[in-house]
Amino acid sequence: MFSAPSGGGKSTVIGALCEMDQSLEYSVSVTTRSPRSGEQEGIDYYYLSKDAFKKKILEDAFLEWAEVHGEFYGTLRNEIERRMSQGKIILLDIDVQGGLAVKRSIPEALLIFLYPPSWEVLESRLRNRGTETMETLRTRLEAARRETEVGRQYDFHVINQDIKETVLDVFTIINKG
Repeated sequence: MFSAPSGGGKSTVIGALCEMDQSLEYSVSVTTRSPRSGEQEGIDYYYLSKDAFKKKILEDAFLEWAEVHGEFYGTLRNEIERRMSQGKIILLDIDVQGGLAVKRSIPEALLIFLYPPSWEVLESRLRNRGTETMETLRTRLEAARRETEVGRQYDFHVINQDIKETVLDVFTIINKG
């Protein structure tokens, strides 16, 4: 499982890992947030209304779920169990709350926290996405500071300075884990 602040490179690292090794599969999360430009249903996320998401919570359909920045995110339990039964290594792009929840349910899960090389780089990445208002940028940077503190509880810590180096470091961690 990967956690990092918004703009930390989780999606980029996961995409590169899945290209490197066919036994690695990305777990598509469920969210209540609106799709960003270019995102596709079932590839980037499964998009649900807040009411539909809350119904799934009541049905215990999630391995983990959390409310982040006013939106809900979760991992479908049956999706993970199905893929694991097929011998796949599942990669999750997950917030720190969700990562710790999964670790409680699946103790053998590897938690990897990706740190930005600096706060300035993280802020630049968020600005360059072109999806943040000044308010959401400030909120995400404040959350990033809290998330990096919780990330210290993770099994492995990688500074995402150079994407190729980061991918190789993470690939090594997964294969030793």
